[in-house]
Amino acid sequence: MADDDLFTAGLRARLQARGPLADRMRPHTLDDLVGQRHLLAPGAALRSLVEADRLSSVILWGPPGTGKTTLARVIATASAKAFASLSAVSAGVKDVREVIEAARRRLAEHDQGTILFLDEVHRFNKAQQDALLPAVEEGLVTLIGATTENPYFEVNAPLLSRSTLFRLEPLTVADLEILLGRAVERERRAAAPEALTLIADRAGGDARAALTALEVALALAEGTGTGTGTGTVTLEDAERALSTRAMRYGRDEHYDVISAFIKSIRGSDPDGGLYWLARMLAAGEDARFIARRLVVLASEDVGMADPMALVVADAAARAVEFVGLPEASLNLAQAVIHLATAPKSNRTAVALWQAQADVRDLPLGEVPNHLRDSHYPGAAGLGHGVGYVYPHDDPRGWVPQQYRPDTVTGHRYFTPSPHGAEAALAEAALAAAQGAAPVTGATDPVGTLLEPPRTAPSRKGEHRE
Repeated sequence: MADDDLFTAGLRARLQARGPLADRMRPHTLDDLVGQRHLLAPGAALRSLVEADRLSSVILWGPPGTGKTTLARVIATASAKAFASLSAVSAGVKDVREVIEAARRRLAEHDQGTILFLDEVHRFNKAQQDALLPAVEEGLVTLIGATTENPYFEVNAPLLSRSTLFRLEPLTVADLEILLGRAVERERRAAAPEALTLIADRAGGDARAALTALEVALALAEGTGTGTGTGTVTLEDAERALSTRAMRYGRDEHYDVISAFIKSIRGSDPDGGLYWLARMLAAGEDARFIARRLVVLASEDVGMADPMALVVADAAARAVEFVGLPEASLNLAQAVIHLATAPKSNRTAVALWQAQADVRDLPLGEVPNHLRDSHYPGAAGLGHGVGYVYPHDDPRGWVPQQYRPDTVTGHRYFTPSPHGAEAALAEAALAAAQGAAPVTGATDPVGTLLEPPRTAPSRKGEHRE
């Protein structure tokens, strides 16, 4: 064995002995892996491919601590192929080309394929990802890319189309309890079951976070710092250790959390809205982004059922700019509670979407002559303004005249719901139909508010949160 090989082996052994507990606990076989049963149970697709050594390029997508790197190393151990590893954080195009050239020589000289594990593949830019394409297409390297971000957002479409996507799920509490129990046994220590359950429950499905917390708890239990010094990890040790854990909040989770936030408020659950608000603020989410979503929700999901909703949401958005965090979190919380407890109606949004559909799909009708501008010389000779009735001259304050082109004059867009203030609009429309004055601001009232709404146009592909 060459000197550099002896040095590498010695370094690896020392790192294995002194490294973090999460690294020391990395399994070496598929049977040792905890969790991901949908991929690794006997007969599951990924396990079958690995055991047959027929795995093609794959992207492993999942939250931190779900075993992406560990799985890649286990695959390398089970395969006859050589294994090369790069981190997209530090590697560049030059490094990729060197690995590809080495793989080419290895295949030509020894008839041996190469697995290239690329951690944090989403950090590679387009040029770096494109450099991989020819080698992946030829089968010169089997790519295993690992990412915590949604690959549909971060990985180039050509590279993604040439890889099989496997989604890794957060580990369950039961999975983490098994893993923590193995770690305690490996360290020849003891831990109270409730301490391990607490760590597993608070780890958020992240094995690395759980093992890191356990390592701190083990140190506390030894009597270092302010620990109990009993040698056995207690519930108090676990609680102290967990206070050091940082919150995880990646780009993909950003979209999931804001979706849950909006849907909780739309579903009239103020506690759900407050929970997701607190989670976003704790993770450092931009408060202006949160405020913008509340302003949109106020019109889309509350609308005229509570006309003050938009005022409250706008005031919260202004408070974010004027006051700033952390104090503006109170203003956001007030807006969340107001919007969540307000009566709900999407009739404003549906009315706009239907009008937009008519503008998009139907011929653009002419402005009726009586509505045209008549304030310039010669306008009267063209018939502009002829027949227009000024509503304020009518004792009722309104007149039943045509306000739309002939192409859409029979189409009704806004139909109030029976919720909140919109119920009063419906009553006013009924009164107008019976000859009484309509609610102030209502246009074309006779029949407008009494017809059922038409089917809303498809909003496929649009973000409605």
